[in-house]
Amino acid sequence: MHGVEKFTARKAFQNRSLNTETPAHLVMLPDDDLLNALQRAAFGYFLTQCNSANGLVADRSVAGAPCSIAVVGFALCSYPIAVERRWMTRDDAAQRILTTLLFFLNSAQSEAPDATGYMGFYYHFLDMQTGKRVWDCELSLIDTALLLGGILAASAYFTGNSPIEVQIRQVAETLYSRIDWQWAQHGGPTLPQGWKPESGFLHYGWEGYSEAILLYVLALASPTHPIPANSYSAWTSTYQWENLYGYDFLYAGPLFIHQLSHAWIDFRSIQDPFMREKGSDYFKNSCQATYIQRQYALRNPKDFRGYGENVWGFSAGDGPSPQRIRIDGVNRSFFGYTARGVPYGPDDGTICPPAALASIVFVPDMALAAVRCLCDRYPEVIKEYRLPSGFNPSFIRNGCRGWISEGYLGLDQGIVTLMIENYRSQLIWKLMRQCAYIRSGLRRAGFRGGWL
Repeated sequence: MHGVEKFTARKAFQNRSLNTETPAHLVMLPDDDLLNALQRAAFGYFLTQCNSANGLVADRSVAGAPCSIAVVGFALCSYPIAVERRWMTRDDAAQRILTTLLFFLNSAQSEAPDATGYMGFYYHFLDMQTGKRVWDCELSLIDTALLLGGILAASAYFTGNSPIEVQIRQVAETLYSRIDWQWAQHGGPTLPQGWKPESGFLHYGWEGYSEAILLYVLALASPTHPIPANSYSAWTSTYQWENLYGYDFLYAGPLFIHQLSHAWIDFRSIQDPFMREKGSDYFKNSCQATYIQRQYALRNPKDFRGYGENVWGFSAGDGPSPQRIRIDGVNRSFFGYTARGVPYGPDDGTICPPAALASIVFVPDMALAAVRCLCDRYPEVIKEYRLPSGFNPSFIRNGCRGWISEGYLGLDQGIVTLMIENYRSQLIWKLMRQCAYIRSGLRRAGFRGGWL
């Protein structure tokens, strides 16, 4: 999900028509009951798609899918939520987390092309059984950061004196300490996106605003191999500030960019030098980005079906698959898995429902209205209370009224689980505000104010 090669690594699924398996009463539930149903269903992904022997979690719910280490990071954050919501016992959650951490601690770290990781980092995709690298994927900095975010959240939650909770904290510290962020910087001013044993560091890095704030905060706070503070300012110097539809904001087209780091870090009222100069903060910026998404859907410049005030959410996700067909007298190009964004695209009529719901911490009324509209207008999209990666009401073939993605993406279910919890109780935000590394990394990046 983070970079050119990650988009091409995903596999599109065959089209299928919409069906009706969602309970009719869903749209009538009170807000808290609706959110509880959606959050618990999203969390259920981590129980059904996890290898209990090693803690690895599948990238998506399809047979043969590999593990995504970023999805494992979301799972590690989700287990404390499940304990608080009484969906899981504390002992069960602690054992799941320790199993996962011990796998990463003991897995192969070397330059071998089938290792699990190298220099403390991990490959983006791993075999669910062996934990070895698959798909010739990259040693991924951002996905390692998302994994580490889950590790630190779990460590912050399990603070008891039982042997298993003590060991969770010890292993978490070891895993963080052995990451060599200075090696990853490769002598440059900023961090690259990854490395491959066959070809070395990838030629593209992080330019422009992205989900990499969490990555930089963790790299800056490293207890053993921290990167210099000016690396963060070197990255923010590539930012693009824009005014769209009357909203001033730090530009990024896909909605996931405005959400991922926020799942862990509470950016309300804290500012780095860039945001101080603009008189804003990253939380407000994500609110602005969400308003822009709705405005784009209202304007609907490409005249796709379904778009409107409560039908929006343009982000990374599945699509009908790469093809060009004629619909309503117009030749339409459709894509498979890609990062859709506004207002510059790509846009093929595909909405990502989890992206709209995950905006609940920024614009709760808008997010709830979007979910309720989906329940009312497209109830067949929501099966067993779980939101699919994508649906496209413009993709009309063989008499069906739209397209819906097959299966579910772990990243979608993770962001929904965490963002709903941050809206309901701020649990993950509170845990990370207590984390000395998060506070240190933010301060080294120049953040001030608010809870800091």
